[in-house]
Amino acid sequence: MNNTPLLKITNLTKVFGGQKALDRVNLTVNVGEVHGLLGENGSGKSTLIKILSGFYEPDEGQLEVNGKSVALPLLPGQYRSLGFEFVHQDLGLLPSLTVTENLFMGRIAESRTPYFSWLNARRQATKIFADYDVNIDPSAYVDEVRPVQRAALAIIRAIEGIKYLRASAGAEVEPSLLVLDEPTVYLPSQEVDVLFGLVRNIVEQGSSVLFVSHNLDEVRQITNSISVLRDGRSVGTLNTETSTKRELVRLIVGRDLDQDEFEPIPVSRSEDTVLSVNGLTTSLVQDVSFDLRKGEILGLAGLAGSGFEDPVYSLFGSDRTASGEFMLSDLPVKFSGHNERSAIGMGMALVPADRKIFGSIFDLPMADNVNLTVLDNFFFKGILRHNKLRKNARDLLKEFDVRPQLVGMDYGLFSGGNQQKAMMAKWLQLPQAILLLHEPTQGVDIGAREQIYQVIRGRTSTMSTIIASSDFEELATLCDRVGIFVKGRLAGFLTGDDVNHSKIAEMCMGESADAR
Repeated sequence: MNNTPLLKITNLTKVFGGQKALDRVNLTVNVGEVHGLLGENGSGKSTLIKILSGFYEPDEGQLEVNGKSVALPLLPGQYRSLGFEFVHQDLGLLPSLTVTENLFMGRIAESRTPYFSWLNARRQATKIFADYDVNIDPSAYVDEVRPVQRAALAIIRAIEGIKYLRASAGAEVEPSLLVLDEPTVYLPSQEVDVLFGLVRNIVEQGSSVLFVSHNLDEVRQITNSISVLRDGRSVGTLNTETSTKRELVRLIVGRDLDQDEFEPIPVSRSEDTVLSVNGLTTSLVQDVSFDLRKGEILGLAGLAGSGFEDPVYSLFGSDRTASGEFMLSDLPVKFSGHNERSAIGMGMALVPADRKIFGSIFDLPMADNVNLTVLDNFFFKGILRHNKLRKNARDLLKEFDVRPQLVGMDYGLFSGGNQQKAMMAKWLQLPQAILLLHEPTQGVDIGAREQIYQVIRGRTSTMSTIIASSDFEELATLCDRVGIFVKGRLAGFLTGDDVNHSKIAEMCMGESADAR
């Protein structure tokens, strides 16, 4: 048996502007294992991965791959010759191209032959997918396939790319490392198991996997061992099978989180109705009607394709296919003529699931992003008062505990949890009546998640909230009622003691439940 680690990192250090993002970090990934990497947003996980990909140069540290010392820093692209490949949460696929075109994109770019046979490529793609026990139509366009199939395609492309590169170079076959950075963040919970089957298949074929995630349950399900970073330092490595969730939480946040922090907080709700939706119909849902009460947190849940997220986007005017109407403050509004501008004017705010594409401008500084909703407040006689804009941003970052509190740093350089807190801060500057959230803690660590929960709960006295989420535990923790969508229809509501993970899952699967 080969006991030589596939990857060994020793004393890895990286400094940004005098602040240590990594402080003498150690990490060992053994051959044939799925190794989890956990830590709060800003703990150094992304910095470590970017050093392995050659994007960042470390200030010090040593790297060994398959027992051989490798000089740092890595050159751009050098990771491929080491047998590394990376799949990030955005997957790096081109939706307008077919599955086959995405799978063989690298080979096509490197091919020196004047003719490329797409017929042979599709046949080869079919065989490759069969080898991994994955069912994907090679002729389908990527934007037509299910989210789990897109994730599987990105992972298989990465592994096959390593094999192709080594075969082309006549290199010795050695264990390879696949780094999965939040690969399940956009997947419905019921499809995660499908992806994990693929991960296990890859490990059985001789690769190792470094699995980076904020989801403790998923990490405990798929990994053999788990390393934790906190404030840029290595704080421990645990055997997954023999460790507990409480031990992991303690390592991640540096303290025990009281169980009460994850329990629903009872709040007295008004019976006054602030919003009534009548006959909402979109491309996914039909004839949906419900009321929202003053100060209520209403959850919406369902399986992928059930349309449970459609009401939040329709209410914000972002779904042009929507029909029906809603009543807000005794004012009837047709969905067909509703848009984002009118929604904001009515006191609605939307925090979407995909903050990178729809919720922010990654290349602009944090100060600009958090002030987008109130930008007019900082103009005087047509001139933007930058000092006041930055001061307001600094106050917001402090209030919402966004780290680091550097208003001039690009929004895209902040970690996911801090980006999400900043998005909440952006909207909550305005006088809001209704807060619309879709997957509000997607890709957010356990500490930032609780902070976001506290923000949501703290606003119930002044606004009502609708949360569309595939995280049933989240809904059970936050919500007064949960509406369940099954095959495009609102099947009913769970209230009281029935608002729990098991009941929500059962009803989403189409099990019988009383509509309350």
